[in-house]
Amino acid sequence: MLSSTENKKTLVVVVGPTAVGKTATAILLAQHFRTEIVSADSRQFYREMSIGTAKPDTEELKAVKHHFIDSHSIEQDYSAGDFERDALTLLDKLFQTKDVVVMVGGSGLFVRAVCEGLDDLPKAPEGIREALNRTFEEHGLEPLKKKLKEIDPEYYAVADTDNPQRVIRALEVYEATGHPISFFQRRQTQARPFRIITVGLNMDREKLYERINQRVDKMMKAGLLDEVTALRPYRHKPALLTVGYCELFDYLDGKISLEEAVDKIKQNSRRYAKRQITWFKKYGNTTWFEPKDLNRIIDFLEQSIKKDLPD
Repeated sequence: MLSSTENKKTLVVVVGPTAVGKTATAILLAQHFRTEIVSADSRQFYREMSIGTAKPDTEELKAVKHHFIDSHSIEQDYSAGDFERDALTLLDKLFQTKDVVVMVGGSGLFVRAVCEGLDDLPKAPEGIREALNRTFEEHGLEPLKKKLKEIDPEYYAVADTDNPQRVIRALEVYEATGHPISFFQRRQTQARPFRIITVGLNMDREKLYERINQRVDKMMKAGLLDEVTALRPYRHKPALLTVGYCELFDYLDGKISLEEAVDKIKQNSRRYAKRQITWFKKYGNTTWFEPKDLNRIIDFLEQSIKKDLPD
């Protein structure tokens, strides 16, 4: 994931699974390079979603200026295409005074939107989506996931298949065109007017899973259930069809106990983390480090930036 440019402005992209420590690392990198952070987390845009999205806390937001945190209301629809447009506009402005900008997030589609541009996926007739939504409401996500795995194992291997929006979108593309969504995701990368260097964060799997479990417990103590309860009127919004919210909606509907909901959040978060690692290892030119290796990360970035600078 590297593009050349005449003025050699650099976007440092920090990616990795949930709970690995991306926020803390991004802040330290931004402080080192005296720059600002662009969030590429598809749920942290929304002001009403804080606890379940693990947003940077007040002190972290004070430490470095962040963009695209609390920038929208859940009442607004905000797509990866919208983010691509707005983030590129912001980067153009930031690069007027900064040589380096840090972007951080675990939402692969939103990272890809900025770094490569999105594929022009065909728009499906409304009836197809309505039929798929009815299947989801009546039978749940599993039959839709099973169908997606059959028609497009390539996409299924890297997609967030616990996100109904992603699954339904992939199926409607297939129903409308006869081609799997992966067929439309193979075009040329769009060149960007800045260099892109991607750093991936990962750690021992068991340690990561322990951090995920602890984070979920912390979220529940911080009031995640109250946050989800307040968001019930918006439960069909794409951002809320995600881990940490779906499970508690099921509890509020009386389908499962609170203990079962919390266990499912932990399980689904661990599964999501595994898919995030698969996505970022398959996609792009990512150099991997453990979060504790901050000095190695900084050395790597400084050498990479220096290497491509003109004499």
